[in-house]
Amino acid sequence: MSDMYTVYVLYSKSFNKIYIGFTSNIEARFKSHNQLSTKGWTIKFRPCEIVHEEKYGSKREALDREKQLKSAKGREWIRNEIIIKY
Repeated sequence: MSDMYTVYVLYSKSFNKIYIGFTSNIEARFKSHNQLSTKGWTIKFRPCEIVHEEKYGSKREALDREKQLKSAKGREWIRNEIIIKY
């Protein structure tokens, strides 16, 4: 069986910021965003929480979806459909 990839959206309520990424290990990646990492974009906006996840069977599908969510329309969808609940 091939690896599963997760496209995810993090949200920092304190700063009203979103972060979109993908990974093959969501638990480790989330821990890295919130605790382990000493550099990177999300370090300035801690704490953040996972507000959306989508699973894909291939890296290509995950990359394509990540790119779509990072577009203006994708970010608008995230704010209007997901973040509004927080």
